[in-house]
Amino acid sequence: MAAISASRRRGVRSRVRDVPGPCAHWNDDDADFIREVLDLVGDKWSVLIIGTLERGATRYSELADAIPGISQRMLTLTLKSLQRNGLVTRTAYAEVPPRVEYALTGLGESLLGSVLALAAWSAEHHTEIRRHQSTFDSADQ
Repeated sequence: MAAISASRRRGVRSRVRDVPGPCAHWNDDDADFIREVLDLVGDKWSVLIIGTLERGATRYSELADAIPGISQRMLTLTLKSLQRNGLVTRTAYAEVPPRVEYALTGLGESLLGSVLALAAWSAEHHTEIRRHQSTFDSADQ
């Protein structure tokens, strides 16, 4: 059974390029990288952190307070991921008590408009989406 599934997946990218659509524009390496980046920036915590950093350098504790529901672990992991990918910088100040600030890089700022637009779209369509979810869930039972 697994062999059948694997054989069906082989050549999927080459078949996609034969069908008009956005995926037809990219080769396999680009498509894989695009999925990787979308996983990073499409994560709910990444979107909220990037949006929060719009106002400039922000301390870790201020980020934690500004993002409802994020755990300390998720904030730390997401900040490290954003840092690794060049979207956020971390600056540690040798003070007592120690102070650490996070800020968007130029690359992160170039993503900010898209992130804020996605957040605005979500807020604008919240009621409509909830209504559709409720209708779907009611019909499903």
